[in-house]
Amino acid sequence: MPPVGEVPAAFPFEALRRAPDVEAPGLVAADAADRLILDESALARAAAAPGEIVVIGDGYGALALGAAWGLAAGADLRGADRIRVHQDAVMGERAAAANAARLDLAGTTAPHATLDAALVADARVVLLRLPRSLDALRDMGGLIAAHAAPDVAVFAGGRIKHMTVAMNEVLGAFFTRVDVTHARQKSRVLIARGPHDGVDPTPAAARIDGLELRAYGGTFGGATLDAGTRLLLTHLPSELPGGSPEDPWLDLACGNGVIGAWLATRHPSAHVVSSDPSASAVASARATMRANGVEHRVRVERTDGLEGRPDASASLITLNPPFHSGAAVTDQIAPRLFADAARVLRPGGELWCVWNSPLRYRTALERLVGPTRQVARDPRFTVTVTTRR
Repeated sequence: MPPVGEVPAAFPFEALRRAPDVEAPGLVAADAADRLILDESALARAAAAPGEIVVIGDGYGALALGAAWGLAAGADLRGADRIRVHQDAVMGERAAAANAARLDLAGTTAPHATLDAALVADARVVLLRLPRSLDALRDMGGLIAAHAAPDVAVFAGGRIKHMTVAMNEVLGAFFTRVDVTHARQKSRVLIARGPHDGVDPTPAAARIDGLELRAYGGTFGGATLDAGTRLLLTHLPSELPGGSPEDPWLDLACGNGVIGAWLATRHPSAHVVSSDPSASAVASARATMRANGVEHRVRVERTDGLEGRPDASASLITLNPPFHSGAAVTDQIAPRLFADAARVLRPGGELWCVWNSPLRYRTALERLVGPTRQVARDPRFTVTVTTRR
């Protein structure tokens, strides 16, 4: 951070890293949309106290740390005036912390794990990366309108290829005025002012195949049973190893919690641990467990993979691996999860996995975990069971 009183140099976007999240060609820690949001919000941020600035949907710290850069003069950025931040992915949260330490900005932001009233209370400036889901944007917009200051300005930006006119309409349901900036480097920002008719987020609800499903807007797939997971559940055997409190079944990348809820409702004495790096997914899965009355036997955790689980401790893991990292599509996430499953499975333990057939993960499963058998396949998905060697 520049010394107090000095004019800050340009924020060093190039110093930002994605680690511990996947790093690969084409996957960036900051992009033109982050730069445009910061530029468009500069005057509004200068007129607000740092404690009145909130960041939602920051990928790896570009927005929060860019806002904090050079603001130390006259502000207690390592105390009450910290910039409030909500990042959905736990890996993004940790990457932002590492980036802050690298830039001497540690302690200048206040992470909020939950998208709730405390995050946005009395905020006057909100910097927001537009989510992929309109339902997620609806959750964010309604929350801001309900709890932020009456003169709040929301700077919601993204890459044009991921933006739609419907995003303007969603924000228009909660704000009197929504302006659109000129495009720059294939990015735009929507600027919303005049909050009204705010509402706190509530999960969508559905009953499918006897299960109650719940999902907040940011949860991939919403309150649905996707075709791949349905194929996996159809072929899981009635007798499965483990399931005791000491050896719970592990549902990795649990999403809305459907697999954990399915296992717990069909095996009344079984214990399950469902985990996901997404705050929205964890909130959704917990709501799903409560709706099915199995929350006392299914623990839901927000984790990066299976961190915290002992080596060679599990008999059964289920996995429908994600292939999105933010807006980018990548095949680099699944192998990390396969390797983590191999670490946690005991010899002879089973990894039941469903994946998009064109991704051809069987070679990686064989290499990282052990012998792999195809259980089912349709035109879109493949179900395999891999035994830990």
